[in-house]
Amino acid sequence: MARDIQERIKKLIIDQRLPSGSVLPTEPELMERLGVSRNSVREALKALQAMGIVEIRHGFGTYVGPMSMAPMIEGLTFRTVAGHYRGEDSLLQLLELREAVETGLIARLAGSLPPADLAELDALVDRMDAEAAGPGGEVRAETDRAFHATLYRCLGNQLLGEVLEAFWDAFHKVRTDLVDVPQDPRVTCRQHREILDAVRSSDVVRAEHAIREHFGNIRTRLSAPATAVVPRPTYDREGA
Repeated sequence: MARDIQERIKKLIIDQRLPSGSVLPTEPELMERLGVSRNSVREALKALQAMGIVEIRHGFGTYVGPMSMAPMIEGLTFRTVAGHYRGEDSLLQLLELREAVETGLIARLAGSLPPADLAELDALVDRMDAEAAGPGGEVRAETDRAFHATLYRCLGNQLLGEVLEAFWDAFHKVRTDLVDVPQDPRVTCRQHREILDAVRSSDVVRAEHAIREHFGNIRTRLSAPATAVVPRPTYDREGA
């Protein structure tokens, strides 16, 4: 019954083509429309709120939610942590998902990036070089993240961007909580510059090879012996 009510509320949102932020019928209205009790409506709305489909604003009403990827990120993160402590290669599995998505897209970018995006990517790789040569001696995670986000931005696919962000968030939140992964910042810089140069030169084969080499390097580092640490009770560290 609860699942059926959830589906009927979701169908209402779809049928009325309601965007995020739209006001939903009140509880009494939903009770009358769906022919169910107040408790059943509240239970369904709470479940939909947990999925980001609706947003309950106490004292104001119920609205169509942001429908973000947050529940997916949380699920991926928890599954990967749990798998890690069961002795599974869950972190490597998550990396393979991200690699499959990015490798499948890189050919579409070869020779098609607008000049503004190329200039921004050049600046990000230059920033990586500066960070690698700086006092910390490492490329900052947010710089790496910005490079990959900018690389695929021109495809104009909002859902794709959210999926890539979800994989990025989940992978890096788990990685930083679970293992100490050694890395050579010079290799990181070189690989990102190679990806950029291949895309700029419209060389599809080279671009695919460059992205595979980049992920192969990450896979090698993850497969190396690492120091396990106890994860935080909540994943409040910003993914990068």
